[in-house]
Amino acid sequence: MKNIVSMRWLLARMYEPDVVIADCRFLLGQPDAGRQAYEAGHIPGAVYLDLEQDLSAPVSAHGGRHPLPDSAELASRLSKAGIGSNARIVAYDDQGGMNASRLWWLLRYLGHEQVYVMDEGFSAWQNAKFPVTTDVPVRIPSTFEANVQPDMLASVQDVQQASTDGSTVLIDSRDARRFAGLEEPIDAKAGHIPGATNYFWKDVLNAEGRWSGVSSLEERFGELAKDEPIIVYCGSGVSACPNVIALEEAGYTNVKLYSGSWSDWISYEENPVATGEED
Repeated sequence: MKNIVSMRWLLARMYEPDVVIADCRFLLGQPDAGRQAYEAGHIPGAVYLDLEQDLSAPVSAHGGRHPLPDSAELASRLSKAGIGSNARIVAYDDQGGMNASRLWWLLRYLGHEQVYVMDEGFSAWQNAKFPVTTDVPVRIPSTFEANVQPDMLASVQDVQQASTDGSTVLIDSRDARRFAGLEEPIDAKAGHIPGATNYFWKDVLNAEGRWSGVSSLEERFGELAKDEPIIVYCGSGVSACPNVIALEEAGYTNVKLYSGSWSDWISYEENPVATGEED
């Protein structure tokens, strides 16, 4: 697994000078909970990056609930956090890797290759009796240079075309009930983008909550050809990111993220909505 590292891998390298650890814990609907959890205890040296304050732009009419941050602004925030272009960045959370995967995707979008998600998350780290601290590190500002990779991103127009003509596989990463429109706890409309297929993001994890191996991921996406174009979305562009990682691990080469996702899709009145398990 080239994008996922074990807790022991990080334990062995956490004090190496080019390693930056990013705590990405965040709870939807409880915007302060992640920072409070960080202040109560975190991996030594970790900097806290907030999903809504640091890894999203302010919400507006379109762009979804967690709009893509401006790349120059994000590069500036990373620089201030002491994350430079030469850093090896390891992100963790306590939400199955969902928020850490958002940072992984954003860094890759900015052209940074050396970024990893720590398997299992903070609770497992703590349960393993690995070091935990409440000390907030003093980070010396660095220089992070963005080299944006526009090919990683799908626009709403790309998604409209994929939905209409089936030229691109659309993967919906939300759970089956939200996909089918049976419930919608967050967004104004229930359902999914017509033509989408449901691959719940949590299925990238095995029964123990660890990332599945490459062969399991290949089996999971086995109906899809490795080189066919794929667009992945979820509710707001966060929980789609573990599926993007999983597809890359399984050898898929043409995967884009629709960052605004369902919450952006329904912000356009003219966009159709499908319900049920099959279109």
